[in-house]
Amino acid sequence: MKKFLDNKLFRYLSVLLFLNSSSLPVKSSSALAAWEIKTNGVLELRTKSNTNLKAYFQKANQISGDRFWIDFPGELKNPRTIKGNGPINEIRLGKPNKGKTRLVIEFKKETYLKPLTWRLVGLDQNRWRIKLFAPKYTFKKIGEGQVVKRIVNIKENQKSIYKKKNNFQYLKLPDVKQNQFLVIIDPGHGGPDPGAIGIGGIRETDVVLEVSKIVKNLLSKKGVKVSLTRTNDVDLDLHPRVSIANNTDADIFVSIHANASRGKRRDINGLETFYYRGWRGRLLAKRIQKQILRVSPGSPDRGVKQGRFYVIKNTRMPAVLVEIGFLTGRLDARRLEKITHRKRLAYAIAKGILEYLNKVG
Repeated sequence: MKKFLDNKLFRYLSVLLFLNSSSLPVKSSSALAAWEIKTNGVLELRTKSNTNLKAYFQKANQISGDRFWIDFPGELKNPRTIKGNGPINEIRLGKPNKGKTRLVIEFKKETYLKPLTWRLVGLDQNRWRIKLFAPKYTFKKIGEGQVVKRIVNIKENQKSIYKKKNNFQYLKLPDVKQNQFLVIIDPGHGGPDPGAIGIGGIRETDVVLEVSKIVKNLLSKKGVKVSLTRTNDVDLDLHPRVSIANNTDADIFVSIHANASRGKRRDINGLETFYYRGWRGRLLAKRIQKQILRVSPGSPDRGVKQGRFYVIKNTRMPAVLVEIGFLTGRLDARRLEKITHRKRLAYAIAKGILEYLNKVG
């Protein structure tokens, strides 16, 4: 989320967070499913999938205190006002116009807030979080609905749910012609070259190798022949990576990397995919970029771009280089250190590859 901007009338924040390209129809029910302001001053939201959010902040005037609000697609059926406590005067849920829902949090006058530090973060495809204030005194939580759906803590049920989820994801992957395609997956860096070093010492070489191995496993289950340029933490120059692809006459080449910002700025996050030339390379990049964004809600879309990286410039087949997030970014690094998110990214990359092969094969 970008920093709040100054204006003569008010300072505001406008955020567009896209989970995919579709949105709710005008006459649909509200995309806001549940909300809660916790005792620590954190607002958490649960929304419908495929939701676009817009958030704003407005300074106090003679009539009202400082206000923060979020607009959701879909129309609220029952406008209402809820009494606040602590620094919050009241919460209003209304319809700013037809087909919209607005959640307004109005603070009491003279409440000290630091909106320049506020960040709306996507926790997953349906949940969002933003820290609004740090309570000086006791604050009683306010909310409606269940933000986090509870699962019965029974080990056997958890295993069953996990298996079903994995099978469901596997079945969702597109089918392609069996044993028809050869894909080269290139985990970047390795050996004495760890690549980017992120928050907490997380290393690019380790992250991308694990993601690449999962991608290989997913594609292999779909009948795609897959080779990795490296299978462990070894030193591998750029030329051999290209030679592996060119000598095997692969159909596509996908190099997987993680990013780092200059100065290790924690506010810089995002995903991007590069190709060197040709409509096939661009199509492959677009398919992969679309999918990795879907599993990384809240992380900025840095786009599909042309690049002159050695490994995509010198391969003879359609080739892309995927940057799966900033290891130096506060949001991306927190996700990339978790195996669950690495699996989501691997699934997304595999799906983008399969969609491409299905289209051109």
